[in-house]
Amino acid sequence: MRAAVITALTGPDAVEVQERPEPVPESHQVLIDVEYAGVAFPDVLQTRGLYQRRPDLPFTPGWEVSGVVRADAGGFRAGDRVAAMPITGGLAESVAVDGHMVFPLPDGLPLDKAAALPLNYLTAHFALTRRAQLRRDETVLVHGAAGGLGTAACQLAAACGARVIAVVSTPEKGEVARAAGAHDVVPVDGFRDEVRRLTGGVGVHVIVDPVGGDRFTDSLRSLAREGRLLVLGFTGGEIPTVKVNRLLLTNTSVLGVASAEFWSDEPDHPGRQWRELVPLIESGAIDPPIGPVFPLEDAAGAIRELDERRAAGRVLIRTRS
Repeated sequence: MRAAVITALTGPDAVEVQERPEPVPESHQVLIDVEYAGVAFPDVLQTRGLYQRRPDLPFTPGWEVSGVVRADAGGFRAGDRVAAMPITGGLAESVAVDGHMVFPLPDGLPLDKAAALPLNYLTAHFALTRRAQLRRDETVLVHGAAGGLGTAACQLAAACGARVIAVVSTPEKGEVARAAGAHDVVPVDGFRDEVRRLTGGVGVHVIVDPVGGDRFTDSLRSLAREGRLLVLGFTGGEIPTVKVNRLLLTNTSVLGVASAEFWSDEPDHPGRQWRELVPLIESGAIDPPIGPVFPLEDAAGAIRELDERRAAGRVLIRTRS
């Protein structure tokens, strides 16, 4: 089969498409013929050895896929349409995935949309419902709101009955965030003052932050009393520090969101989350915006799209022509 392979830790240009042996599924795995694979920021980090999961070189990245089950396994039948999270190995024509990370698709859901769902929507769901304990009528601020995780957070927060304020870097990305359910859109520069204005000085109850970097302090200052700041990553490149006296004085919290580690400890949890998401998928309340779609031959270009911050909507790879 063809697969995208990271051959060196020098960035997206080190990704090559090669002929690799087809995976042989273990007894607890499901073999999937992949139609689409989602490209996520951890894939970018893995091309430089900067992600906490560091498989030995060479290896195939790829967190999430959609496709068709090849043979009966794990409660699935040959021909079933599924989405799945292999964590690694997804940027290939076929992948073997642990059964608890394979999810049945609602009728009519296109496979490109399906590939954009598992990682970001299950992560956003875990962040908002499990970690932040989001309540109806609270206000949620989303950084990086036009990206894959950002749009997922906007849609899920809005579906939970929250008011959503999106932080974006360009007007074009603002339109993506609005289409994903954001009620208000503010630019990165000066977002703290805009939050103060939009909330009448109260602040926001929950902040979704996959960016980190130099905006972190102003995020803390934008929290309402008993607000919660969710740390989901550091696409800004810098890991910020917290002066905990601010948390003490304002009764606020900074919460880590390590969904993959949690799923490893509780393997049944992703399936329970998926069952909660299915009615929202069927109703259209969550609908991943699709950005550029690359052929497998240009997997390096797809990863570079995220690395260079050009993406608005989900970047996908079509593995089969």
